[in-house]
Amino acid sequence: MNKRLLKRHKRQVSRAKERVRVSEPDLRTPEQLSAARELSRVWPGSTTSPQRPYSTPSSTPKADTEP
Repeated sequence: MNKRLLKRHKRQVSRAKERVRVSEPDLRTPEQLSAARELSRVWPGSTTSPQRPYSTPSSTPKADTEP
């Protein structure tokens, strides 16, 4: 039984190693990296909330929907 489990484990490990992909190295220059960091920063005053500050109310009032 122990041999069977050992073989199974070896098979699982070898299959997992086949699926592993090595990531490609980052070939950007230090200047390009710093420029990308600058662009990805969140500027003060910018919001990430989905609601707009000047949104209009819905066009159908809820009082008219009652029978």
